[in-house]
Amino acid sequence: MSARPERRPPSWLKYVNRLNLALLRRGIGPGPQWVLSIPGRTSGIPRSTPVAVLRMDGHRYLVAGYETSDWVKNARAAESATLQRGKRIDRVELIELPVGERSPILREFARRVRGGRAFMSVAADGSDAEFAEAALHHPVFRLRPVPKPLTAATP
Repeated sequence: MSARPERRPPSWLKYVNRLNLALLRRGIGPGPQWVLSIPGRTSGIPRSTPVAVLRMDGHRYLVAGYETSDWVKNARAAESATLQRGKRIDRVELIELPVGERSPILREFARRVRGGRAFMSVAADGSDAEFAEAALHHPVFRLRPVPKPLTAATP
């Protein structure tokens, strides 16, 4: 059995992401998109990328279109990250789901996130077996809010 070739993002994505970042920081952009900022795993410098946030069963999730994405590597190394859309900024922990728990989230992502479908390795109407296979190659992170620190009351 041969190794699966590494899927890589299309070259045009870098340019589209730059434009999308600028718009999302101003609160302009399609549906579920936010700016994810995570400290770089070696530099510690915040790195930002647009992501689609999926809301499902009272939780928020991020799905990686490419398992080798830098944001995925940074998310695995970071303690927390921020999500921004316009003036709203949420601090979150990213908890990577085990492969066995990813399929239902991937299926909903493929159904509901129109722009994200282009980066999935399975169609929205794919079989359970296809989504189980896709779960091996599409990391999924559950977002857990980081509580804001309490500030001391001033008399």
